[in-house]
Amino acid sequence: MVLPSSSSKDIKTALSVAASLAATAMVIRSVANDILPSELRDYVAAGIRSLFSRFSSDLTMVIDEFDGLVNNQVYEAAQTYLGTKISPSTQRFKVSKPDTEKTFVLSMEHDESVTDIFNGVKFKWVLVCCQVESRSFYNPRDLNSTLKSEVRALELTFHKKHKNMVLDSYLPFILKEAKSIKQETKALKIFTVDYQNMYGNLNDLWVGTTLDHPATFDTLALDTDVKEFVMEDLERFVRRKEYYRKVGKAWKRGYLLYGPPGTGKSSLIAAMANYLHFDIYDLELTELTCNSELRRLLIGLANRSILVVEDIDCTIEFQDRMAETRVATGNNDKQVTLSGLLNFIDGLWSSCGDERIIVFTTNHKEKLDPALLRPGRMDVHIHMSYCTPCGFRKLASNYLGIKQHSLFGDIEDAIQKAKVTPAEVAEQLLKSVDFETSLAQLVDFLREKKESQELELALEAKKMEQESKDTEEQQQKKELDDGEKANDNDENKSVIELNTS
Repeated sequence: MVLPSSSSKDIKTALSVAASLAATAMVIRSVANDILPSELRDYVAAGIRSLFSRFSSDLTMVIDEFDGLVNNQVYEAAQTYLGTKISPSTQRFKVSKPDTEKTFVLSMEHDESVTDIFNGVKFKWVLVCCQVESRSFYNPRDLNSTLKSEVRALELTFHKKHKNMVLDSYLPFILKEAKSIKQETKALKIFTVDYQNMYGNLNDLWVGTTLDHPATFDTLALDTDVKEFVMEDLERFVRRKEYYRKVGKAWKRGYLLYGPPGTGKSSLIAAMANYLHFDIYDLELTELTCNSELRRLLIGLANRSILVVEDIDCTIEFQDRMAETRVATGNNDKQVTLSGLLNFIDGLWSSCGDERIIVFTTNHKEKLDPALLRPGRMDVHIHMSYCTPCGFRKLASNYLGIKQHSLFGDIEDAIQKAKVTPAEVAEQLLKSVDFETSLAQLVDFLREKKESQELELALEAKKMEQESKDTEEQQQKKELDDGEKANDNDENKSVIELNTS
């Protein structure tokens, strides 16, 4: 299609005028930069922006990196959240990997923008940075800087009508998401008590190291229904913060893992930590001398953590039970009491923190005081039993990489008859790189184990029979002796009566 000559002339004229205006603006800007002081240029630019903003429907919210001398929580959360929103169209962004985290961390670069959609509303984020030259300026995050430091802020631009939604919904959502992102990406740690700093700074009470335990619920040699129950219970617990507050309970959950040694109690704890991304705090009660030390440790415990007390039946002699013994022996040394431990897990001090899981383990549940076992203290009791056919199949898959074999049927029958722990089965599967050899050795081991257990049962039965026989003979002998004594008494009585007469 050919335009009329008049239209062509109008277009050429308009383009010529636009080019002239652009050239004039460039000349004016160049002259202004050369002649006008920087303060005046900034003032004029601010005035122009203010003039245009009066006619704009957008609102810009500025979030500085620091709030006075402390970090701005909203800025840190937004930086973490926006790192997950970097799109392929973004031209520049930062990448880092702190020692405390497992994955790379992405963040915005200077003057780059990120667009986010929340509840159908479009939000634009820009990271704004400016250099400040001052000998007295101090940026806590820029320790190498002396004369020049950088001030950072995030600018959030959106339509004015969404101001309330930003304050009431969008920013709280970002804070929650950033917390979740940090929790999922951090490197898990296991902490132990630093008894040298027991009465020092609370932040120095616990010393941690990286927890690199590979156990997960997928690798545990537990029955499927038990694993599903534990995972569902954990998920329900972390979702119910408001519910716990509503009913007036501290946001914590107690688990008691009991069963023979080698049944996977420690592995289950590691799987729980990996599943929730919670750090583990390992507490040895025998090292504590009084209840006040227990309370200090509780105060220093972080939220979103698992507190573990292993072999609770062996680690402490509760003062309440042993009071009379100590008074009789003159031993009045302080130690953690049963009442102190109960207050630690279920009393007023248990509310000094949120989203905590307390795990006790024991090989002998029957030795524990009933006060420790009731709901509210140990809410969930999990019996870690001997290896089952389901557990064996999981171990075979983990260690040998097989899901089916002709020997599986014989092995599962033997496992149901012999009391063998998952640790013992795993040890047999590790003995050879050839799975045929490993399974054959496991069959022999289970047969020997069953024969050994039957022999032990026979010896135990024989021992009990002998003890019963000995007890019966002793009872008969006692009755005979009592009868002879009674006859002697009758004879003595007859003699006395005869002499009297």
